[in-house]
Amino acid sequence: MRVEQLEYLAAVTRVGSLRRAAEELHLSQPALSETLRNLERELGVDLLERRRSGAKISHEGRELLPHIAGVLDAVDRLRQAANQQHQNSRRLRLGTVNAATVTLLAPAIREFRSAHPSTQVEVITERQDGIQQHLAEGSFDLGLVSYLRDDDLPPGLQTTELLRGHPVVCVRPDSPLATLNAVTVTDLLVQPLIMMRSGYAMHRYIHRLLQGSAPSFSYSADGAEMCKLMVAEGLGVTVLPDYSVLDDPLERSGTIICRPLADDTTELRVMIQRRHARPVPTAERDLHAILVRRATERRTSLPADRAEVRPVQGKPNNRPGPAADHQSEPTDSA
Repeated sequence: MRVEQLEYLAAVTRVGSLRRAAEELHLSQPALSETLRNLERELGVDLLERRRSGAKISHEGRELLPHIAGVLDAVDRLRQAANQQHQNSRRLRLGTVNAATVTLLAPAIREFRSAHPSTQVEVITERQDGIQQHLAEGSFDLGLVSYLRDDDLPPGLQTTELLRGHPVVCVRPDSPLATLNAVTVTDLLVQPLIMMRSGYAMHRYIHRLLQGSAPSFSYSADGAEMCKLMVAEGLGVTVLPDYSVLDDPLERSGTIICRPLADDTTELRVMIQRRHARPVPTAERDLHAILVRRATERRTSLPADRAEVRPVQGKPNNRPGPAADHQSEPTDSA
């Protein structure tokens, strides 16, 4: 039994005759009749009443129509689900707060595209609360977010840790702060300060760091990438996670550099998040796996003196000692 045989019978029922059904289906009447005869033989039931004036659905055929309709409805649902899965596999939407975009996300997408050349990847810059809302609603597939060490994780999302790091001060080489081995809050307050706007983990961190003090002048920006560009253009200094600065093209070229903060041991983490308890398309699963693997490789491949910019304890101009190993394996949190 083939699905098209049931569809042909349903068409005969709908239009009232074999001739009109053949015209609608763009088949010859003998071909349509023979196809339905094969179905009758298989079922052992005369589905059509054939007369010299034409053929129409039989009494026995009408009794079977609810069952045929049920099969066709199930097939239609299957096709819709397959089509939706196909559409999902051809487009991935990833929200990001611009955490480790150049050093982690961009290389991961490049590798993903090699394996999934027909899948469109949309990268949307958004604040953390917006990303988590879109994930919960299903409009984002993955979310890349930053956390302070003592932040609570959302229970409705699967969270996997990718990288850990510390805040650093990002400056141009000609900035007065570039001459320091470590930067104090007092040093920051006399410089134009480029800050993340509300909704980012670094916004909360800066307000905690400054403890109510106001810089001489400040800007508000979305995401680490804009902050780094503003620093490169000489508009001021900014405070970012070290994993967003180290090995960035602007940092590698010497356009921007970073200095640790004195007397600050805050730990930052970048996480990848997605929804719980749902079928995961292959493309989404593959991009998630690539991000986790590349994060692990990044932690283990950077030279020890570039793996992290360590906070400096004590006087700001003391040189930091050797950085201790602070790597960890990615972990899933509920």
